[in-house]
Amino acid sequence: MSAPALIELAQVERTFRLGDSEVHALQGLDLGIEAGEYVAVMGPSGSGKSTLLNILGLLDQPSRGRLLLEGRDVTTLSPDEQAAVRSRRIGFVFQSFHLVPRLSAAENIALPMVLAGIAPKERQARVAQALKDYGLAQRADHRPSELSGGQRQRVAIARATIMQPPLLLADEPTGNLDRATGDEVVRLLEALNARGVTLIVVTHDASLGARARRRLMMEDGQLRRDERAAP
Repeated sequence: MSAPALIELAQVERTFRLGDSEVHALQGLDLGIEAGEYVAVMGPSGSGKSTLLNILGLLDQPSRGRLLLEGRDVTTLSPDEQAAVRSRRIGFVFQSFHLVPRLSAAENIALPMVLAGIAPKERQARVAQALKDYGLAQRADHRPSELSGGQRQRVAIARATIMQPPLLLADEPTGNLDRATGDEVVRLLEALNARGVTLIVVTHDASLGARARRRLMMEDGQLRRDERAAP
């Protein structure tokens, strides 16, 4: 008997009220993603990409349908239970970094472990290793305003992966970076995927999307194409 997919969506819909009208951001979405996949979610603005990512990351709830993560129906969990799953099983990387301005790079990286109640000694060891791995050891005490865009995104990736989640969601991770810095960030994300982390990237960038082994093409809240790269 094969193991369940890491992610399974069954007839997922998301509807918003906008004045007197309903907006169908996602419509009847069926989707399975296996552990270790590298997936790009693409499509025009308003196609449902970010809504899909927010639902996968338990930042939003489907209006109907089910989301299974590691075989568990997470749509039935309480908000506190969802927050616990999110903190330990899902990492997020955003276009605008979402770092805490008053915290240093080291403190930003440590934040998920603080919230999870991990002991200070283990936190310090993990942060020190992450700073070294991401070339940030000399920037540990710098606040985000004192870091370059690339350094801020490296801090964000370190923070997203410090809990060693099996799933990493990246929303336009190179959107605020120049091409060279963006390429560096993509290589970091792909290195994590090569080590077994499932990587799902929302992007408008066709060259970034082309690097993924699977491309989900969204339009009007529906999955129009599901393309896999040749081995």
